[in-house]
Amino acid sequence: MTVRFSRRHAALLGTSLLGSSFLVAAGEACAATTSEQTTHAPRHVKSVPPAPIHRPVTAAKTRPAITDVSGGSEAVIVTGTREFGKKARDSVSPVDVVTSRQLTATGQPTLRDAMALLLPSVTTPTGGFDTGALTDTISLRGLNPNETLVLVDGKRRHTTANIYADPGPMQGATPVDIDMIPMASIDHIEVLRDGASAQYGSDAVAGVVNIILKKQANGLTMRSNSGITSEGDGFQQGVFLDGGFNIHNRGFVHIGGDFVHQDHTYRSGADSRTGRYDNNVLSQPEQTRESIAINAGYDITDNVQAYATATYAHRYAQSYQNYRVPSSLSAYPGYAAIYPWGYSPLETINENDYELTAGLKGTLAGWHWDVSSVYGRDFNDIGVANSANLSLNSATGRTPTNFDAQGYNSTQWTNSVDISRNFHTSVWPYAINVAGGASYRYEAYSIGTGSADSLYGSGSDALSGTNAGNAGNFSRDVAAGYLDISTHLMKHWQVDLAGRAEHYTDVGNTQTGKVSTRYDFSPRFAIRGTFSNGFHAPTLAQEHYSALAISPTAARGLIAVNSPGALANGASALKPEHSTSAEGGIIVEPIHKLHVTVDVYQIDLRDRIMPGGNVYGQQAYNALSADGFGLPAGSESWTSGQLSTHWFANVATTRTQGLDLTANYPSEFGQYGHVDWDVAINLNRTRLRHQADGTDGSPLLNTQSIAYLTTAYPRSKIIFGGLWHSPGRAWSVSVHEIRYGQTTSQLTYYTGPNAFSTTKYLQFQNSPKWTTNASVTYNFARHWSVTLGGNNIFAKFPSAVPVANRYLGAPKYYMSTSQLGINGGYYYLDVSARF
Repeated sequence: MTVRFSRRHAALLGTSLLGSSFLVAAGEACAATTSEQTTHAPRHVKSVPPAPIHRPVTAAKTRPAITDVSGGSEAVIVTGTREFGKKARDSVSPVDVVTSRQLTATGQPTLRDAMALLLPSVTTPTGGFDTGALTDTISLRGLNPNETLVLVDGKRRHTTANIYADPGPMQGATPVDIDMIPMASIDHIEVLRDGASAQYGSDAVAGVVNIILKKQANGLTMRSNSGITSEGDGFQQGVFLDGGFNIHNRGFVHIGGDFVHQDHTYRSGADSRTGRYDNNVLSQPEQTRESIAINAGYDITDNVQAYATATYAHRYAQSYQNYRVPSSLSAYPGYAAIYPWGYSPLETINENDYELTAGLKGTLAGWHWDVSSVYGRDFNDIGVANSANLSLNSATGRTPTNFDAQGYNSTQWTNSVDISRNFHTSVWPYAINVAGGASYRYEAYSIGTGSADSLYGSGSDALSGTNAGNAGNFSRDVAAGYLDISTHLMKHWQVDLAGRAEHYTDVGNTQTGKVSTRYDFSPRFAIRGTFSNGFHAPTLAQEHYSALAISPTAARGLIAVNSPGALANGASALKPEHSTSAEGGIIVEPIHKLHVTVDVYQIDLRDRIMPGGNVYGQQAYNALSADGFGLPAGSESWTSGQLSTHWFANVATTRTQGLDLTANYPSEFGQYGHVDWDVAINLNRTRLRHQADGTDGSPLLNTQSIAYLTTAYPRSKIIFGGLWHSPGRAWSVSVHEIRYGQTTSQLTYYTGPNAFSTTKYLQFQNSPKWTTNASVTYNFARHWSVTLGGNNIFAKFPSAVPVANRYLGAPKYYMSTSQLGINGGYYYLDVSARF
């Protein structure tokens, strides 16, 4: 059944205000577009080719009824611009458009991993520690995930409550967990590779990821994805369903959902205590995730539309901790009877995540307006399974094995009003697009206490429970207003100006601005540039989180910056991070159909927030005790390398410089088919410009922490290859190479004369890696397609860590980087049906 709308209805449904648009209008043309979104799509996003001679946007062109969402340069975008009908090829800032068929073509059941295979500016962790491994996040341009703003249909998405607390480049991150948004509901993604705090607010320092949901009023898509690693473990199964229907020819409802299960992988080396492979600490977490999204819009009148979106996701996941040998229980007969062969604790997460969006939008007296409210929450119950509380056993004789250790809750409620209008005046020959708005955001973060059993004495092994002194409810209010003006200074010269003022009740006021410009010399050559400043407020988690991780012979604490233990050692309140960014690029078509973009960038980031003020040994013992943490017996005499704690601080100023290049070229071979060639490159380097000192005059960062900031992300990432289609497109073959550049780390010694040293480290280079991704797709019976493929088909792994730098011998790959993952090859079968 085809839904038909009037031109006015289609415009209202197809285009929303100020970057919050319904990009897909219901109707026959849109249904035809989605029916062709098969799994034989390009493996890499298309670059933005040069625009023809630019003409100012006129009022008649600001409300297109049907929008091209096929990806590449012709896609109409809403990210990085406040104008309607803007195409990616005309953008003043670099924007990548990734379609749902390109995500599907990667063969990955998770959005995070799919994006990492398509975009060189996007990186993911090599691995993950503890509960931090149970949240799926991305980094943009070699900066912490907190520096990337994630939107859903142009609206700010709430963040996870699960902080990444372990050392590494992601430490302190509580970003959006993008895998809690069902992949089945995603129409396309727009990635703005530019600082955009003035346009969208805090967090948009490295760029913006805008996830656009499907809005088709008809059709049904079903997909099954099954895969396994080259080592024969890590089985993954994903089932994806979505479909839509119309409401009385005046609206639509589109529903999509995912079910994804991933098994553990096992990549640890031999345990130095036993000589056996019984320590599974180096592994992919096991997880099961269910998610659903409902998206709806309805024309109340010809000029007013109501819209609403709801997403819900549940995840249960578990991550291995270090193996406890049987001898560790020799003094505890109750536990020894339960774990006669030792035990491997599992940190677990039971997570519920939801978000509700509701709004009205329309036109009045020539003004486009949008009033919306977005409420999102993320609940995390953190537990420990297969564990023990030896202090409790000694005192009571009871032997619990599972503990409720911690609980976190993150809430975000955003209310906004946006307006825009395209003006023509007699005093200026070009159209002027004016946009403005205001918003109020409430943020809250809660820390719950652990169970009594998880708190008693030294606490539950591997992860002790949160005590009452470190629990609490914290909140703040954020008010903001912005103004955005776009026009032409000359026929081919466009200028965009944006300014924003924000007030945080905990960290004060900020003002940010952005100037972007583009000049088209000819239909085949244009230049563009941007200068902006940005702002990132410390998260509530960075201000208030605390926890203690306990290993067999070591413990590491992270305490709140305002806690007694931190204040006693000179901690001071966190300040916001501030950035200054500059970017310039060219868009060129040197030969017909060869589209190339090159953009260089520089991001200066001041007062970066990472753990600083490390204290060790007896000093750490005193700080942790002051904050109410129970410590294992004998830990008061542990060395400085075995016992440490720290807190978040404004530790450094860094400069990140890089280059992004994209190119694509189509080749026609007549009866032999068609090939789309593509290349994408990101070169990226971060340098330390200044680091802060503690109250005693010593630097807040050690050599290892500096490496997390400057060399933990690859110096380069290159993706290139081609996609061949047979005549008629019954068959397609994709082959792409990805080269991951070098990362450099400073590794702790665990054996030898420098064992557990906090001043002497091994400089370790994780050498560049080449991986090959390939797939073959066959489309049959009109509605069906099947794909057989593999990622990293030759099973490349990160560089192996020297034995002396492996804690207990197990972690043979270093996980505190963002280069090649630890799993090796991944091979999959993907079956899709579209009706």
